[in-house]
Amino acid sequence: MSAEVKICGLTDEDAIDAAIDAGADYLGLVFFAKSPRFVTPDRAAELTQFVEGVDKVGLFVDAEDAFLEEALTHLRLDLLQFHGAETPERIDAIRREFAVPVMKVIAIGSAEDLAKAEPYFAVADRLLFDAKPPKNSDLPGGNAVSFDWSILSGYKCPLQWMLAGGLTADNVAEAIRISGARAVDVSSGVESAPGVKDAAKIAAFIKAAKGT
Repeated sequence: MSAEVKICGLTDEDAIDAAIDAGADYLGLVFFAKSPRFVTPDRAAELTQFVEGVDKVGLFVDAEDAFLEEALTHLRLDLLQFHGAETPERIDAIRREFAVPVMKVIAIGSAEDLAKAEPYFAVADRLLFDAKPPKNSDLPGGNAVSFDWSILSGYKCPLQWMLAGGLTADNVAEAIRISGARAVDVSSGVESAPGVKDAAKIAAFIKAAKGT
């Protein structure tokens, strides 16, 4: 089974070129200052000024409207990803205010956590299921932690969704097979060090995810 691929946490031109050349469907830019993958809106605009034919995704964590407006003033984003404690009401307000599709991240540790997705069905355009971060982590994602993919097997979701959390070229095909995911998101799994993307790992991951 083939899946769309989002390469997240891109911070330099070489990594973006590698992702595009390998066939990535989405490029993820992290607008969260605590992340080693953080880029400013100005830098993100520089990195993506010549990007065409690939969707650009902005990752935000409990961002205020002013910062969202700053980011969207600097560059066109095709999807806004929210990885914080944003309520359904907040997601709805952002979607209405900025008129850009929104993806809400749902942290999964057990099957019971799937219930947290339901309030977002009516207000988000997509969902992303990611592993709950370790208790001592300051990062909501990108922690190289996975969860039991079988939790999502047969899951009836009215929205398109992505799978994330501890994915690598070695396990992504199995993750897709077990979960039924049609789209996957990777960051640390294609890095040689935190925030440093590896072109060979990006290519291998996309090849594995797409079954090519």
